[in-house]
Amino acid sequence: MESPDKSLRAQEIVKNHVLISMGAGLVPIPILDIAAVTAVQLDMVKNLAQLYGADYSGDFARNLLTTLTGSTLARIGASMIKALPGIGTLLGGVSMSIMSGASTYAVGQTFIRHFSTGASLFDFDTEKGKASYERYYEEGKDVAAQWDKEKKAREQAGQEAQDPLKKLERLAELRDKGALTEEEFQLMKRKLLEEM
Repeated sequence: MESPDKSLRAQEIVKNHVLISMGAGLVPIPILDIAAVTAVQLDMVKNLAQLYGADYSGDFARNLLTTLTGSTLARIGASMIKALPGIGTLLGGVSMSIMSGASTYAVGQTFIRHFSTGASLFDFDTEKGKASYERYYEEGKDVAAQWDKEKKAREQAGQEAQDPLKKLERLAELRDKGALTEEEFQLMKRKLLEEM
């Protein structure tokens, strides 16, 4: 049975990647947004595989993602709407953001279920995976919207932490000024990257 800590960490990985993919879905260039979301999803699957100690292959994972998210025509359609001047960018971005978050959530939950059984990436059952993906995709629309709403509320309340890149720059400045040793900088940098 899976430990509560591992389960919690897996859900954190999914949540972080859902929020990132929602931002990637807002990329205003058609087709590039899909590539960005796919990269986020691949990173998420890699992180989940590492968490569960499962073997990982980027090419194999990419093929599985293509199989799972095979109904990309709707995503491509939303992406293409962005090509229209003005309102097309706004409407396409909003719908792509929601679909990106839901898709990433579905991929994450599907792979959590798979990896939590002790299975590897290479014995993934695509038929069961597609059924799981479709079920989680519908759930993911509401979940992604809720997480996005919570994130925006934290930002408005000033509770959101600084942008990780700004934190990293600040740490580098402290190191350069001698306030942090190189070892302290590397340790803090590693922690910061793990939180992303």
